[in-house]
Amino acid sequence: MNAKLTLSQAIQGYLLDANARRMSPRTIETYVGILRRFQEFTGDPPLASIQPNNVRRFLRHVAESPIGHGPIARPGRTPSDKTILNYYTALSALWTWCIAEKLVDTHVVQAVSRPEPESRAIHPFTEADVRAMLGVVDRSSRYTRPGKRECNHARPSADRDRMLILLLLDTGIRASELCISPRRRAGGLHVGDVDLENQRIKVFGKGSKERYVPISPRTAKAIWRYLLDRPDAQPDEFLIIGREGIPLTTSGLYQLIKRTGERAGVPGAHPHRFRHTFAVNFLRNGGNIYALQNILGHSTLEMVRRYVELAEADVQNAHRRASVVTNWNL
Repeated sequence: MNAKLTLSQAIQGYLLDANARRMSPRTIETYVGILRRFQEFTGDPPLASIQPNNVRRFLRHVAESPIGHGPIARPGRTPSDKTILNYYTALSALWTWCIAEKLVDTHVVQAVSRPEPESRAIHPFTEADVRAMLGVVDRSSRYTRPGKRECNHARPSADRDRMLILLLLDTGIRASELCISPRRRAGGLHVGDVDLENQRIKVFGKGSKERYVPISPRTAKAIWRYLLDRPDAQPDEFLIIGREGIPLTTSGLYQLIKRTGERAGVPGAHPHRFRHTFAVNFLRNGGNIYALQNILGHSTLEMVRRYVELAEADVQNAHRRASVVTNWNL
């Protein structure tokens, strides 16, 4: 144990090691923010002097603080349980590394109860929802102009938006895997990541892990049709672009899907619901859980099991409605 080692020194060493181990830049960026905030809260004491109660007080402080800081703080909105768990995980990673490096003797974070994130309900789209959204991509909402009859117009982005819906539904990829993140200026599919001949896409998921995800012939055709309007597109260009050739961001994708849902009369439409819809229907249609885990890019089966439970409940409900014994009142 190094009794003189300060918290800031430990953080510096851990981050150097994280870069040496080629940890995901996104994870490193997140951990830097969390560990620096912990240092701001505690000061810079010797690492060995930090006790479990210091960690508890810090997590409580984070949980009770508004989201954001300074001018971007959002009064009345506090971090989710999942965010608090992320803070706990980052602190735990620091102490786990310090134990392995024999810099401290006690893992103080493990003495603190692990926060349990809320379990959010899964609401897949129905077939009618998806058909309704596909049905509105060609034309704008109806509107009126002074002295003119109510009308609408053809949408120039119809091929792109139809392709987006099919691609999200067919693969279950995350918004951050499909479009560029505005904050990190990273992520997103490139034209070269699409293999139309073999009907698959190359996806870079969490932790910069690469995986290949199959696509159906209909989705491949939709991508081909969309790219007809970009005959000079290069492999290193982003696949999804917005106005004036600017890459569509994840926030732009959320707004696009939300507005499409509003025009189609589908409330609560957002990109992640396509991921849920893909997963549940993959299982309903006979797909196995390990293939689903690989396609979705999950490191564990924890989330996949939730989809299994939902798919099984759907089968049970269908059996209750269609049971011969029940319907014949035997």
